[in-house]
Amino acid sequence: MKRSVLWSMVGAAALLAGVAGYRLGTVGERTDTMSMPATPPGLQVLELVLTDLNGQPQNFAQWRGKVLIVNYWATWCQPCREEMPGFSRLQDKYRDKGVQFVGISSDPPDKIIEFNKTTPVSYPLLIGDIGIMESSAKLGNTRQGLPFTALFDRDGRLSATKLGRLSEPELERQLKELLSR
Repeated sequence: MKRSVLWSMVGAAALLAGVAGYRLGTVGERTDTMSMPATPPGLQVLELVLTDLNGQPQNFAQWRGKVLIVNYWATWCQPCREEMPGFSRLQDKYRDKGVQFVGISSDPPDKIIEFNKTTPVSYPLLIGDIGIMESSAKLGNTRQGLPFTALFDRDGRLSATKLGRLSEPELERQLKELLSR
């Protein structure tokens, strides 16, 4: 009798560990492909006004009519840091075709300025508060993970999102598709 109780307890513990491992593995899971939004987001991206690294307000309406790539990132986020040079190259390549990249971080301005000195990018880095970062959930970032990238078409409509590091070739394919519309 003692042996059957012991085996039952071991089996139950193994089952609980398996379920916990599965749930922990999926909570932080990042997708490898870009996803298409099911419904329009509540955030009106062209209505945003955020501060740049010089303390000047930047109104997103200035990019009306452009394909807009908004990247939520942080200076401490290694995948964010890894994707930014590719974003910068694509900004340079597609700038004259109506593409605008924008980086949004809630880090303190001095940290963003220091990052930009060591890893310069060719697009604006703007400072958002925690509310702006949380608003990325309206774009599909329900896990509030970083990096998170949202692509908007020329009309300001959300076209695609990606939670996790976005490769340069994957993003370039998306850009070409948006530019062909």
